[in-house]
Amino acid sequence: MSKATSKPAGTPRISRVAHVILNVRDPRASARWYCEVLGMEQMSFNPEFEVAFLSFGTQDHDIGLARVPDGEPVGSPGVSHVALALEGDEDDLRDMYSRVVAAGGKIDFVADHGITKSFYFFDPDGNRLEIFYQVLSPEEARAFMRAEGGVRDPYDLGVED
Repeated sequence: MSKATSKPAGTPRISRVAHVILNVRDPRASARWYCEVLGMEQMSFNPEFEVAFLSFGTQDHDIGLARVPDGEPVGSPGVSHVALALEGDEDDLRDMYSRVVAAGGKIDFVADHGITKSFYFFDPDGNRLEIFYQVLSPEEARAFMRAEGGVRDPYDLGVED
C-alpha cells in the first residue's frame, strides 16, 4: 500500500490552504510590520472585529491579523509555524533574512530541507514563520518527500544576525 491515500469517488477535495489568521496584540501595528518587512499589502481593516487583512498581491488576503482579548496569549501555541514561499533564490532569501533581523524579528533557525532552503523566525507577537525558496520542481519535491520525508540539515546563509 502506498503512503499516499487516494480520494474515494464522489468525495469533495480541498485544493489548498487559502489563508491564515494570526493572533496579535495590535493589528494595526502588526499590519505595518508585515507590510514594511515582508512586502505585504493591507487590503482592509475591520474595526468591529479588529482584524487586518493582508495580501502578497495575488489573493484577496493571505494573512489576517486579529486582535486577541487582553490577557489572552499571542504567538503560535497550537501551530508550529506558517511557511511563506519566496519568489527567488538564495540571494533573495538572504535579503529577506536581513530585513527581518533589521526589523527586530527573532531568528529561530536556518535549514536545508532538501526541497527548500529556509529560515524560521518570530514576528513581534511571537508567531513563528518560515520564509523559504523551493530548490526542487514540484514533481521532484513530491518524490523527495515520499522517499526521504521531512529533513532538517544545517544551512549557512552567510548572514550575520
